Amino acid sequence: MKRLLPIILVLVLLCSTAFAAGFEVPAEGYDGSEVTVRFYSQQGSTLQGVLNTYIAEFNQLYPNIHIEHTTLGDYDGVRDQIVADISVGAQPNVAYCYPDHVALYNLAKSVQTLDALIDSTVTVTRADGSTEILGLTDEQKADFIEGYYEEGRQYGDGLMYTMPFSKSTEVLYYDKTFFDANGIAVPTTWDEMEQVCAKLKELDPQSIPLGYDSESNWFITMCEQYNSPYTSATGDHYLFNNETNRAFIKRFADWYSKGYVTTQKLYGAYTSGLFTATTGVRSYMSIGSSAGAKYQRPTANADGSYPFEVGIATVPQVSADNQKVISQGPSVCLFKKGNPQEVVASWLFVKYLITNVEFQAEFSMASGYVPVLKSVAENEVYADFLAKADGGNYIAVLECGTIPLQQWGGAALSQSLTLADGAYATLTSSTSSGTLSIGGEEVDANDPGLNIVVYNHETGQVVDAIACNMEEKVLDKKTGETGLMPVLRR
Repeated sequence: MKRLLPIILVLVLLCSTAFAAGFEVPAEGYDGSEVTVRFYSQQGSTLQGVLNTYIAEFNQLYPNIHIEHTTLGDYDGVRDQIVADISVGAQPNVAYCYPDHVALYNLAKSVQTLDALIDSTVTVTRADGSTEILGLTDEQKADFIEGYYEEGRQYGDGLMYTMPFSKSTEVLYYDKTFFDANGIAVPTTWDEMEQVCAKLKELDPQSIPLGYDSESNWFITMCEQYNSPYTSATGDHYLFNNETNRAFIKRFADWYSKGYVTTQKLYGAYTSGLFTATTGVRSYMSIGSSAGAKYQRPTANADGSYPFEVGIATVPQVSADNQKVISQGPSVCLFKKGNPQEVVASWLFVKYLITNVEFQAEFSMASGYVPVLKSVAENEVYADFLAKADGGNYIAVLECGTIPLQQWGGAALSQSLTLADGAYATLTSSTSSGTLSIGGEEVDANDPGLNIVVYNHETGQVVDAIACNMEEKVLDKKTGETGLMPVLRR
């Protein structure tokens, strides 16, 4: 329990209250003055290249708005740097964020609410003489995938604190080879998870059966599954002021004391390292982002085979009547500034990225994250990207709204779909050899690619899945060519 206490304290801090604060839009909107917008993110070199292209395009429209983009090592690094900056009044203008980060920043009342900017009808003139409305049109608002958009106002006061940028989903990875060999069913509820952990501990006493990368995500997921509040804009709710929240925290502590579970902070590193281990202390299950699938596969043997087959399933639920899975992938927030032109300029930059169909398409193809705009499916390059992979059927699926797209980054995933009533599909990321036989083609199992799953949340089933290899550059904006090499078609 002594090791768990720091985690609990971190959660108390991260999920603290947010405070409402409005913004008065200047009558002129953006007045054309020289403004520097500092933007903090977490991105690899490929995504930095994509973003830099669009920063350059934005600067052609607003040459006096200078974007200073700083990429930090990871999301915690972004958070910690901003906390340090806030302490000396030097917070950035825009940053990647998660809901708990926003609650933390608002302990200092630093986050700028966005409602006045979103609803503004002020006309802004660009450098080329064209104009735009400062706020979002009704069409632009409707284009966002609703759940991603509404995440920005989950703090209880109805105000908008963040805008969606790119998204993924938390999933359960498991050692399918070991599960099958020992007749273990994949847990679909937390009660079943406890039983499976006990069984795995019995079979391998030195194991830690479950690794869960983010204890914050776990806490929020449990709150949502129990319909229990965890934070608000006014401080009405705290982490442990009800029996529901205290009960599942105690259950977690019990699992930890039995050696059933660890987390990134308790373990000291991402738990994928335990899951992919083949000797010593290891895990047989790992809960993490769908966009991180490539990190959940063990290193290949010398002959190209893999030590075990990886299965992917839905995160366990409290009840089938209230199924909830946390959305991952960053949103962006704006910070309060003494100069209102900095806030307006920051908003124009954010608006340009999040409403830009081309940027959303290119960023999605390069990152494996899900686009936040429904209209990306109608983008010619992106539609061609999907059409080459699966015949174009996912466009209609995305438009229907009830079956969201989920993208699985990393190595190609073979299909093992079970569509019986109540069953979830199993996606495997390895085979007994170094190649996959897909559609009559032999494909190197090590090839990186974009993997797409269509999941029906109403029926609890996977509708279909595809995997495709991207051996060349994802997108050349000048030519419009994607360089996509499909390896799987239904």
